[in-house]
Amino acid sequence: MTQAEIKLCSLLLQEHFGEIVEKIGVHLIRTGSQPLRVIAHDTGTSLDQVKKALCVLIQHNLVIYQVHKRGVVEYEAQCSRVLRMLRYPRYIYTAKTLYSDTGELIVEELLLNGKMTMSAVVKKVADRLTETMEDGKTMDYAEVSNTFVRLADTHFVQRCPWVPATENSDPGPPPPAPILVISEKDMYLVPKLSLIGKGKRRRSSDEDAAGEPKAKRPKYSTDNKEPIPDDGIYWQANLDRFHQHFRDQAIVSAVANRMDQFTFQTQTSSEVVRTMLRMSEITTPSTDPFTQPLSSNEIFRSLPVGYNISKQVLDQYLTLLADDPLEFVGKSGDSGGGMYVINLHKALGSLATATLESVVQERFGSRCARIFRLVLQKKHLEQKQVEDFAMIPAKEAKDMLYKMLSGNFISLQDAYSQIEKALHVADFAVNTDAE
Repeated sequence: MTQAEIKLCSLLLQEHFGEIVEKIGVHLIRTGSQPLRVIAHDTGTSLDQVKKALCVLIQHNLVIYQVHKRGVVEYEAQCSRVLRMLRYPRYIYTAKTLYSDTGELIVEELLLNGKMTMSAVVKKVADRLTETMEDGKTMDYAEVSNTFVRLADTHFVQRCPWVPATENSDPGPPPPAPILVISEKDMYLVPKLSLIGKGKRRRSSDEDAAGEPKAKRPKYSTDNKEPIPDDGIYWQANLDRFHQHFRDQAIVSAVANRMDQFTFQTQTSSEVVRTMLRMSEITTPSTDPFTQPLSSNEIFRSLPVGYNISKQVLDQYLTLLADDPLEFVGKSGDSGGGMYVINLHKALGSLATATLESVVQERFGSRCARIFRLVLQKKHLEQKQVEDFAMIPAKEAKDMLYKMLSGNFISLQDAYSQIEKALHVADFAVNTDAE
C-alpha cells in the first residue's frame, strides 16, 4: 500500500473506533500478519487492550485470522475493506433508494455494528422508525422483518460463517481458534421467526417514565428474559452485491447515453438492459464475463408493469443492441425467440476506456484525447503514424506524446523489443506445430 492509503486507513479507523483500534489496525497494515503477543510487544499495548481491539476489527471484517501448522494464530488486516468504509454512505443511500427508509436503517445498523442477529436488527430499526413517527403511531416488527427478507432474497445482506457443531464425544483438545464455515445454500436463508411487537419510543428521562428515579424502581431480573429465537445466526451487509449494483447502474447509464439520447419520450434500450441485469443479478456471479442467457420471451414477461411495448418492438431493440459496435449485448442462440446475454467484461472495458479518454481530454485537451484513442485502438504506433492518423502537425504531435508519456498515460517501446517479441511468438508457434 502507498503511504497515502495507509494514512487514509489510519484516519478512518481513528474516526470510527478510536486511537487504540487505530494503532493496532495500522500496525497490522504496515507489518502484515502477526501473532497476538508480537502485536502487543511491537505496539507497546497491553495484551487485554490488543484482544479488545482485535475483537472490534474482526467484528467489522477488517481483520482476519489464520491458524498455522504449529497452532500459532496470526492476524492480518484487510486494507481494501478498511477503504470501503468511505463508501458506507453510498451503500446506505442505495438501500434507501431500493427499499425505502426501512431498508436504509437495516443496512446502516449492519454497517455500524458489523454483525447482528436478525431479531436485534428488526427491533432496533423498528424503535428508530417509531421515534420519527407522529405520536400514537408505531412501526410493526413484521413490516421491518419483511424488508429484511427482501434484502436477503436479493443478496444485499448475508449470513456470517459460524462454528459448526461438534460431537461431545471428541476427546481432543479444542483448536487454538474457531474454524468458521458456511455453505452457499445457507448464506441467504432467513430463519423463520415470529417477531410480534411494535417499536418503542425512548423516554426523555427516567423520571418521566415512571415518576421516580431509576435507582428506586424495582429491577425486573434478567431471569424473565425470553431466549433469543435466532441466537447464533448473525448477518452482515454484502458489500460485493452493492458493487455489483453500482456496476449494473453504470452499464444502464452507458446504454442510455449511447442508444436513447435521440429518444425523447422513452428510454427503451436502457430499460431492456436494466431488465436483463435485474433478471440475472442473483443467478450470475459478479466475476462471470457474461450474464445467464435470457430468451426474448422471458425478457418481455419481465419488463416493468405499465411499460407498453409490443413483443415485435422488443425484438427490434434487442437486435439493435446486439448489432451495436460496443457489444454490450450479444446473441447466444435462437430458441425462445432468441437468447441474449450481456457481455459484462466488454461493458466494463468500454466504461474504463471512456473514463481514461475523459481524463486525458480533461488534462491535455481534445487533440491529446484523439491521439490516446488512436493508440488504444492500434495498440502500437510510430510517431509518423500518429501524425498521419490524427492529422496533427509533427511538432504538436511530438509535444503531446511527450506530455502523455510524462504522465504515464502511454509508454515507449523500441522496435527491437517488438521484433524480438514477434520472433518468440513465431518460434513458439513453429514448435507447437512440430509437436
